[in-house]
Amino acid sequence: MTKEEAAVPSPHGRAPSGTEFGARLQRALHRHFLADARIEALQRLTGGATKQTWSFVTGGGGTAAAGRYILQLSAPVPAARGPGPRAPRLSAAADAALMRLARRHGVPAPEVCCVLDEGDGLGPGYVTRHVDGITLGRAVARDPAYAAARRRMAAQSGEILAGIHALPTRDAGFLDHLSPTDELQVYTRLLRAHDLRHPALEYALRWVAQRLPPDREDRVVHADFRTGNLIVGPDGIRCVLDWEIARRGDPLQDLGVLCMRTWRFGGDGEVGGFGSREDFYTAYERASGRSLDVERIRFWEAYANLKWAINCVRRGMAQGADGRPASLELAAIGRRLGEPLWDFLDIAAAQAST
Repeated sequence: MTKEEAAVPSPHGRAPSGTEFGARLQRALHRHFLADARIEALQRLTGGATKQTWSFVTGGGGTAAAGRYILQLSAPVPAARGPGPRAPRLSAAADAALMRLARRHGVPAPEVCCVLDEGDGLGPGYVTRHVDGITLGRAVARDPAYAAARRRMAAQSGEILAGIHALPTRDAGFLDHLSPTDELQVYTRLLRAHDLRHPALEYALRWVAQRLPPDREDRVVHADFRTGNLIVGPDGIRCVLDWEIARRGDPLQDLGVLCMRTWRFGGDGEVGGFGSREDFYTAYERASGRSLDVERIRFWEAYANLKWAINCVRRGMAQGADGRPASLELAAIGRRLGEPLWDFLDIAAAQAST
């Protein structure tokens, strides 16, 4: 998982190790929702730029306690620094509240079982029920075993996004509202925090600034709805993950993100590597009752490529406490800067020719 606005590197701090960690987690489950559960098969999962993810199963306490669960531990949200809008990143409690809101309105978000508190001694986080399926982008987009799922997923994505954008904002007051201008200020500031001047990035910032749509929308926006953040089974999309950079604003940015080439993982479909724009747009319009502005979606797709390019810079230049590169993985992401910039310029050139 690569989070757009994640602090780099992720400051989880030192976690309790081995037996102590498992004991603390078991006590937390007893406190919150599984009084007699016994934790088994606890293991750390790979991936995660802003979270630690663990899986475990429970036994004991009767059939109600038996099940498969996911624990996610989040880094504390840093305090805002300086004036102006900031890059949204939800606390674990707000993240869980948004997923619960989504599920109440029929959106396939993880089922939150409990939110951790300070008394649990594990840091910010929550426990959700396990959902069977895969998230690996290349498998979703290219594995023959998921060919039937891919035929459904563009329409499913349109329907799910329409549901997210219909969530009542009165119940999501904990989300920051970011206008298109705010988004530009946030990402310009993130880039300027690094000692890098790149002609293509400077051009892209000017291009976006000249085409910002008016601030007329105040919808819940997932902001990271893409292949890799969807749990997929043979029947298609089963769950939407990674809600922690959600905000309120223009919903069409979600449609632009899913159409980015980066998140197609080599698949043929222009939507997430799995489907067609026609199926995606038609399903969204049918489910939302709104007519789509395709040019505005293409603007947000271009802008999503600029955001990802800026985040490649941030990851590639991230340093540890000793001043050395934070990790080989982050450095490798930095080397991908040219890919989203190429895609941005491709969209900009296409728009210039129409």
